[in-house]
Amino acid sequence: MSSTYGKLFKISTFGESHGQAVGVVVDGCPAGIPFDSEFIQSELDRRKPGQSRITTQRREADEFQVVSGVFEGKTTGTPIAMLVWNGDQRSKDYSHIAQQFRPSHADFTYQAKYGVRDYRGGGRSSARETVARVAAGALAKLVLKNIGIDIKAYVSQVGKLKLEKSYQELNLALAEENAVRCPDPALAQEMFDYIDETRKKGDSIGGIVDCVVTGTPVGLGEPVFDKLHAELGKAMLSINAVKGFEYGSGFAGVEMYGSEHNDEFFIEDEQVKTKSNHSGGIQGGISNGADIYFRTAFKPVATIMQDQASVDQEGNTVTVSGKGRHDPCVVPRAVPIVEAMAALVLVDFYLRNRATQGLAYEQEEKLEF
Repeated sequence: MSSTYGKLFKISTFGESHGQAVGVVVDGCPAGIPFDSEFIQSELDRRKPGQSRITTQRREADEFQVVSGVFEGKTTGTPIAMLVWNGDQRSKDYSHIAQQFRPSHADFTYQAKYGVRDYRGGGRSSARETVARVAAGALAKLVLKNIGIDIKAYVSQVGKLKLEKSYQELNLALAEENAVRCPDPALAQEMFDYIDETRKKGDSIGGIVDCVVTGTPVGLGEPVFDKLHAELGKAMLSINAVKGFEYGSGFAGVEMYGSEHNDEFFIEDEQVKTKSNHSGGIQGGISNGADIYFRTAFKPVATIMQDQASVDQEGNTVTVSGKGRHDPCVVPRAVPIVEAMAALVLVDFYLRNRATQGLAYEQEEKLEF
């Protein structure tokens, strides 16, 4: 089972939903980065359960501990291990599905592949694993902050409720002022009510998280197989419940003529820029300096509080009853996860450029190791 991501800034996550703890080892973080514990904890707080009645009511403080790799407030260049203890497990909530396969879960595929599975909350397949990603992503954000790269994600759709405005028309800071994390306050309230009604019916609903990356230097990404957008897609699709990814004009671009879709170049302040940005800040798999923007689609949560037909490990037809504590819609808590995975991709490519090409970006002068 591969639990490692990255080439130079490499993370390895571990732990299960109802195990003792979840955690991450980060290898390749540069030495001398100020280790802002309060910021990392604030990122974990954005992801943690129990934030409102439209999220799972599992109560976890998600307070992290640093085990290694930090000395006198700075990274040492050695592996950094971060640990979060699980506290509010109710494993008995899952005893009824010990031999049953929940529809659209990883129960069947894990059993078929490994011959054994941890049925308590899904074990390793649970979104509880993303705690480790957010901790590592927060560290990646601290590195990126020094070179002027900023990442902001927000909820743009829940079910059929869509945010029609582009990110340029929005104040993205407003996303953190409501439980849904939508930067349009009126629509956010509609989304909240919709999710709450869905919860009361014992059902679930999906949604979309948009993400915008600003301040990216030209040149991140590798031609052919390690294209920047390909890695962003892989990172997003590795998140639990993700079913789709598009960047730039995405699927809407197929309705445009090339004459409409092409981003024409011009010179401003002695820099090459584009008049439009249908490319989403990436051309030929390499960042061009414009804003990178992409969308990630999340399916409705598979566990619902309704009876569903299924089979068990013996091949018998069974009825699976929904129990436990689950999000009726994952997108509000997925926002920091999307940001974290984007940060891990970008910091890895930045360090790869420094290691293999020695590119001298203007932003590099801001990086104080």
